[in-house]
Amino acid sequence: MTKQIRDIDSAVLAEVRRGTVIPAQPLALDSERRFSPRHQRALCRYYIDAGAGGIAVGVHSTQFEIRKPEIGLFEPVLRETAGFIDEWCARAGRRILKVAGICGRTEQALCEANFAIGCGYDAGLVSLSAFADGTVDEMLEHCRAVAKVLPVIGFYLQPGVGGRTLPYEFWREFAEIDNVLAIKMAPFNRYQTFDVVRAVAESGRDITLYTGNDDNIIVDLLTEYRIRTASGEKRMRIKGGLLGHWCCWTRRAVELLREIHQLTGSGCGSVPAELLSRNAAVTDCNAAFFDPAHVFAGCIPGIHEVLRRQGLLPGILCLNPAETLSPGQAQEISRVHDSYPSLHDDDFVAANLEKWLAD
Repeated sequence: MTKQIRDIDSAVLAEVRRGTVIPAQPLALDSERRFSPRHQRALCRYYIDAGAGGIAVGVHSTQFEIRKPEIGLFEPVLRETAGFIDEWCARAGRRILKVAGICGRTEQALCEANFAIGCGYDAGLVSLSAFADGTVDEMLEHCRAVAKVLPVIGFYLQPGVGGRTLPYEFWREFAEIDNVLAIKMAPFNRYQTFDVVRAVAESGRDITLYTGNDDNIIVDLLTEYRIRTASGEKRMRIKGGLLGHWCCWTRRAVELLREIHQLTGSGCGSVPAELLSRNAAVTDCNAAFFDPAHVFAGCIPGIHEVLRRQGLLPGILCLNPAETLSPGQAQEISRVHDSYPSLHDDDFVAANLEKWLAD
């Protein structure tokens, strides 16, 4: 069984190409660290009603530990979440992109990709964390193998949370692979982000760029890249975001991206200073959520805490008991919440929470 980009619903594909909000979904656990389908379902409903154009499951925010044999949550979480998405999309009268995280060496990745197709996922976000010491050629062969199974989204994950440096040469060859839908850039590094943009520009391929740079979201989306290639100047934009940061306060993220699209699509060459100030505010919020002060140790419990306060998660527990909020992180989350009221969507969540949690 294989899936190609052309098999993705045409309306969904068009939205992905325009650029959309794709939250990287957290894992909902109860007080016993057991999977909580009720809250996982509520998160899906929240993202769909907030206007997200996709949901990514089985990715870093979902906790890579779900794949451990003694935990055994990879298949249940992906299967049930796909059903939750389909059920609420049917009620809402719209479809969204379902993205499955694909991890491990090639044998494991192919198993995960085939399972994702069986559950109805549209694309796979391919992590290369298992190739910490791999060569460029080994990683490219791995990506080609997965792309033969389903459309892939390339993933530049920063080394601070398990990724590795991927040179320009890798991305230039990756852009030539058939069945590449998009690339998520999350190196938290302007030089490395530019490597990806330049590689895609020089390839001439129709690959949509998504930011995962939580430290620079708005500026990434506002920037027009002008790159001289062998066939002339190529103008490129990062169209949307596939972000852990956007798994909370999602309604405001959707409104933000719509505002940016209106601005960049208007032909106006100037960027309002207010948007640059808002970029700094969003980065400040991300510092509270993702905990760079402690080398991102609290990044997953941080987003759990934001969702817990809104009632969307029952707690902040992670599969790894040692993974919890860092000292002072809760206070930082309170500070940014109170400092930037226009960035949170508490009212939207409060108005709909009962519906989302209902059977």
